[in-house]
Amino acid sequence: MSRKNPNRRAALLDAAIEVLAREGSRGLTFRAVDLEAAVPPGTASNYFASRDALIDQTGGRVYERLRLSSLGATPGATLKQLMHELVARLSGFPSGYLALLELRLEAIRRPALRAVLTEMVGTDLAANVALHRESGQPGDETAVRLLYLALNWLILDRLTLPGVFTDAEAGALVDAAVDRLTATGATGG
Repeated sequence: MSRKNPNRRAALLDAAIEVLAREGSRGLTFRAVDLEAAVPPGTASNYFASRDALIDQTGGRVYERLRLSSLGATPGATLKQLMHELVARLSGFPSGYLALLELRLEAIRRPALRAVLTEMVGTDLAANVALHRESGQPGDETAVRLLYLALNWLILDRLTLPGVFTDAEAGALVDAAVDRLTATGATGG
């Protein structure tokens, strides 16, 4: 297969996501990716010039997959329903979310990766603000940004310390965050 095969490249990056989530950034090696992807030894090193290139491209791929998993929100849903869907979808791809956390920590030491993640998160957040504004949902730009921050931490707790909040408590926290940040508690927005 050609080094340019986009399906093989995507499969290798998906394998890198799984390795990152399971082993952390120190465990992300070409050999580990080859094993995870069930490809012949040396395949990953043929697709990525260096471990840095693998890490940087994994940053783009994990965020692409997380973004794709958040598309298709229920049309006409209330903001609360959308936020519950968001938490469920991101929690439903735990390896992706955990790999993204590993990559964010790695970005502290890797300017190129930091640039990739900063661009993706910034673009996505701006798109969410614009979509929120266009949808007529309650709350302003600050509310959207605060929901982003609050729900990301809730998802982190759900994946890394699942005993902190029960499902019911997590659901109630999503409702409370939407109510308080959009001042819709009285109307059930």
